[in-house]
Order: sequence, then C-alpha cells, then structure tokens
Amino acid sequence: MKAIVTGHSRGLGAAIAANLLARGIPVLGLSRAGNTDLQQRFAQMLEQHALDLSDPALCAEWLAGPVLQRFLAGSDSIALINNAGTMQPVGQIEHQACAAIAAAVGLNVTAPLMLTAAFAAAGSAAAERRVMHISSGAGRNAYASWSIYCATKAALDHHARAVALDQSARLRICSMAPGVIDTDMQADIRASPLARFPMRERFEALQRNGELSSPAACAQGLVDYLLSENFGATPVADLRD
Repeated sequence: MKAIVTGHSRGLGAAIAANLLARGIPVLGLSRAGNTDLQQRFAQMLEQHALDLSDPALCAEWLAGPVLQRFLAGSDSIALINNAGTMQPVGQIEHQACAAIAAAVGLNVTAPLMLTAAFAAAGSAAAERRVMHISSGAGRNAYASWSIYCATKAALDHHARAVALDQSARLRICSMAPGVIDTDMQADIRASPLARFPMRERFEALQRNGELSSPAACAQGLVDYLLSENFGATPVADLRD
C-alpha cells in the first residue's frame, strides 16, 4: 500500500503519517509546512510537498502535475486520508469574516473533494482505493458558534454517502469522526473568547478530566480501521463506536 495524508506536519495528521510509516507504508504528505521529525525518521518512505490546501487554484495546479500519478504508480493498494482542516472562524455569524469563511471551505471541503476525485482517477486501474475523510461529531450535531465547521464537516459526511452510492469499482470511502483529541486545535478552542464560543467550558472540562485522546492512540485506531476488511462498510462512522 501507499498512502497520501494531508495536514501531516502536526497533530493528528502527523500521528497518522507516523503510524503508516511505522507499518512500512510509504506516505506522500501534503501540508503548508513539512514534518522534519518524520523526514529524519523515515527519509526513504516519506515524500513531502508544500501546498496551501485552502487555495483551490493552487490545488488544481498541483493536481494537474505529475506527482500524484508518479507516487501511486505500481501499487495495487492505495489510500487517501483527508485530514487537514480548520475550525476557524469561530463565533456568531455576524462576526465571521468572508475571507475566513472562504479559506475554511477551501481547506475543509474543496481540497478533500478535489483530492478524492483526482485520487480515484490516478494510479493503476486495478488498484484498490480507500478514502478516509477525517470528519467530526460537529458534522452530525449543530453547535453554537461553529456554523462553518459544522457545515464543512457535514459536507464531507454527505460526500462520502454519495460517493458510496456511485459504486465505483475498487473504491471504498468512509467519513470518520475520530473523537476529541488533544491537539493544537483543542488548545485553540480553549483560547476562544467565551462570548464567541459558549461551549468553551465543556472543552476545558474535557482536558481537566483527562478525557482527550492522544493523537497517537487515535491514529492507531484510524489506521487499524483503514486497513481492515470492514473499511467502507458504512460511509459515515465514528471511531468511538
């Protein structure tokens, strides 16, 4: 197998990439910044490309190039993990900047959908393809001040449902909610002004009570499922189930 991981430079994306690499699976990492630690540890198996996934024009230009096809060539099993994302802008709709909304939709929705389409067409025609969107419970439940994050994660869920109905040959897809993870994103949540994000105290309590999963533990579960025979049995899932 070969795998593509977006947002591999830190947090959950870095943990997913590390888990795949430790299993001997070559990884193509796409992120605005590289991952020096992984490059040093897995120099022969990690290929990195700097790409601003929030910019659809840059994504389209990169996807029109040779890298994706070259990386996937010769493998009979390939995977795409659409992990990169942002929860910004946080706050009531009247406080959300239009540019921030556009960037969030570009990163959280447009890039994963573009990558999935290009991935489905790349590589050997006989290769088995697996696509995992990293979704969120916020895509299935509405939360105050998270209208953009909720909407973009819901879009990934519904994309997976529709793609599954296409019944494309040798392609499986799942939009997976990984649970609440102790990453920089959680730190950003706890730093949000209470007036803009009334649920902040709930997330502070999760950290205080030790209820956040570690990126490594979460990545282990996600990759185990990605590689399992059951992957894609349902297009929308929750790792905690």
